[in-house]
Amino acid sequence: MVIKSAEYLISNVDWQKCPVADKPEYAFIGRSNVGKSSLINLLTSREKLAKTSGTPGKTQLINHFLINNQWYLVDLPGYGFAKVSQGQRKAWERMIEDYLRKRPNLMNVFVLVDSRHTPQKLDIDFINQLGEWNIPFQIVFTKADKNTQLETSRNTKAFLNKLRETWQFLPASYVTSTVKKSGRDQILAFIEEMNARFQGIA
Repeated sequence: MVIKSAEYLISNVDWQKCPVADKPEYAFIGRSNVGKSSLINLLTSREKLAKTSGTPGKTQLINHFLINNQWYLVDLPGYGFAKVSQGQRKAWERMIEDYLRKRPNLMNVFVLVDSRHTPQKLDIDFINQLGEWNIPFQIVFTKADKNTQLETSRNTKAFLNKLRETWQFLPASYVTSTVKKSGRDQILAFIEEMNARFQGIA
């Protein structure tokens, strides 16, 4: 897939105010500071499309981007370590759950996992929650360039093995590096395939 255009569209706290659900949509979510904005910028080849930050919890809204005038890319708030009040965190959780469970054109959720770490309970719990909600997802291991190849392989394998304790079949997964641009073509190829499927059922 060639990205010819990518533009910020709108931000919301309410899934019902999201753009008309007439195009396929792909959401990106992960723990705070997992490298979500950097990955979005890599996929779209737009260095500053999504604002990157060293501060966890920077993304606080449902952010829609229109890609090639054909599909939506959605940047969701991170879960986990953002320094916010309990009330604010609960509000985020409700917002994210409503969006994930009620958005009719959501084709896939890309769950970002930091490849530098051993399996984290927070990530496992979120993935299991997606399973309970019956929401299609894939796993994107980020920041592979921050590790040796051996460390990345060991951590990703350990994560998938942890999932196998509760999952009979594992979803597709990708290992990405914004420095080496790895994983980009595979993710975009999957999105292109799903876009064609959406056109067939729309």
